[in-house]
Amino acid sequence: VSMNHTTVVEFVLLGLANSRQWEIILFVFLGIAYLLILLGNISVISITLTNNFLQTPMYYFLRNFALLEITFTSTFLPSTLYSLLTERKTISLPGCFLQMLLFYCLGTCTLFYMAVMSLDRYVAICHPLHYPAVMNSRFCLHLILGCWALTFLLMLPPTIMTVQLPFCGPNVMNHFYCDASLLLQLSCTDTAFIEELMFIILILILPGTLIVTAVSYGCIIVTILLIPSSAGRRKAFSTCSAHLMVVMVFYSTCIYRYIRPAQRGGQDSDKVLSLFFSVLTQTVNPYIYSLRNRQVKQALKEKILKFS
Repeated sequence: VSMNHTTVVEFVLLGLANSRQWEIILFVFLGIAYLLILLGNISVISITLTNNFLQTPMYYFLRNFALLEITFTSTFLPSTLYSLLTERKTISLPGCFLQMLLFYCLGTCTLFYMAVMSLDRYVAICHPLHYPAVMNSRFCLHLILGCWALTFLLMLPPTIMTVQLPFCGPNVMNHFYCDASLLLQLSCTDTAFIEELMFIILILILPGTLIVTAVSYGCIIVTILLIPSSAGRRKAFSTCSAHLMVVMVFYSTCIYRYIRPAQRGGQDSDKVLSLFFSVLTQTVNPYIYSLRNRQVKQALKEKILKFS
């Protein structure tokens, strides 16, 4: 203000489409995806809560993961749908900062949850005799709390520094949610330190959790190969391959979006990549991780029969 600049009070999000026809198509597509995310994850939560034989560590993690998925997608999808429907492209400065904080914290926690769930499956499949002793309720709670503690410890400092930056204009972001890298580009001060700090944190989080997940599934695959029954191997590989496919899509798009060389966001390709890891994988996660499970399908069938 002292330099005769106008302080920014809102940002303009260009969104996903430039034509009204494409906005309507995307509204229908994203609306269906959001509905599937809500229905799938609410089903997982309700089924695993109300069935006594699903009170195991695996379903405890899946229930928490489902709640996290609902919260994560709700930070940006409702506002994106509203923008597509009404053509309103602006978001207030506090609203943008809040969306950025929730998006990155919940998204980071998702990475930690996926690593924890892969560790749970590793212990269950590779060390079944030790599983009840290792994965007791107290240890599971500590793992979940550890995920949240690490998330806030790593993501709060750069987020708080970003919020304190001055924004004098321009105020246009080529995205459908408030992206941290684009916010840094719009600041009217030097942001090199924050960019380097965020890059280092992402280098620690993304490859770090990916290594844990990949090693866990690698050990699981080796154990599956030792199963004498060919039918058992096929069934185990079917489940494992579905999990690995989701993990590959999620991590590959995240890594290419956030830690590729010269990752100054703002291109249309960034929005496509963001759709993959923030919408597509979230849509299929409850069906891949939970609703394909034999015990969950049986519990769901019993609920349907009971209500019908």
